Amino acid sequence: MHSSITDVAGIEVGHFSDTRRHTGCTVVLARGGAVGGVDVRGAAPGTRETDLLDPTNTVDRVHAVMLAGGSAWGLDAAGGAMRWLGEHGIGLPVGRTHVPIVPAAVLFDLYLGDLSVRPDADAGYAACAAASADAPAEGNVGAGSGALVGKIFGMERAMKGGIGTASVRVRGITVGALVACNALGDVIDPATGRVLAGARTADGSALLDARRAMLDGEVPTRVAPGSNTSIGVIATDAVLTKAEASRLATVGHDGFARSINPAHTPLDGDALFALATGRAGTAIDMMTLCTLAAEVVALATVRAVTQARGIEADGVRIPAARDLP
Repeated sequence: MHSSITDVAGIEVGHFSDTRRHTGCTVVLARGGAVGGVDVRGAAPGTRETDLLDPTNTVDRVHAVMLAGGSAWGLDAAGGAMRWLGEHGIGLPVGRTHVPIVPAAVLFDLYLGDLSVRPDADAGYAACAAASADAPAEGNVGAGSGALVGKIFGMERAMKGGIGTASVRVRGITVGALVACNALGDVIDPATGRVLAGARTADGSALLDARRAMLDGEVPTRVAPGSNTSIGVIATDAVLTKAEASRLATVGHDGFARSINPAHTPLDGDALFALATGRAGTAIDMMTLCTLAAEVVALATVRAVTQARGIEADGVRIPAARDLP
């Protein structure tokens, strides 16, 4: 196993990274369909088709989830995924055609470079065309291309975020997660409590620890609502109902709470989707499954910053976790 969301049978991942600016999109494909759920905890979300995933609503299977940069403009990428899926005969049978179901969530990466460059339908189509069951690239790719973390005390003290993935396998069931981390706060190692990436000291040479700084009375910088956000997908091969998939997405946010501080702020649009392919052919108790979901979300969030690389744009150098002692 290569410890990624693609360890889950029936799941593929594809990235599109725009070479003109630090932005892009990432698709999680379930060609055979997957029972879907969602939970949006951030107060400034950018999403599509989340109402459809309410357990009381009719359609219970989705065919892809799109994660994109570009703020609300990035939602266009889901249209490209629909076009690609439609060309391949994948979707909900409706009369003489198929309608692909593609929920989506976006993060804000409009800080640097030519801000007219944003993921669009062609970008979403390209991500689908690149999708495979291989372990996906991590760090500065796809939806994580322009992600930054630690903006809570100003952009000049932020660090590079990214995209990461992880999986665990227990009693014949695999649970994986893919997370694009663009958090306002710091990213924490849940095993040690150590800050891995986030707000830096005033001179930029070391990590600050935003939680301690706020407890000591330092005032956060005012930033625009929605200009942050961590988004992701949890997937499992267990057999789940739509209500159980929704619960998996809800409990998965515990992984954000363990690995991001502060999380779910008024300025983040944090959202997690859950997909159950059922390919294992069996269920597992929800207590165990929920524990695994929170674990892989936390691990994937850590990978998002530890696999990121520092960038330079508009004459600004933004370091990654690997760049600081």
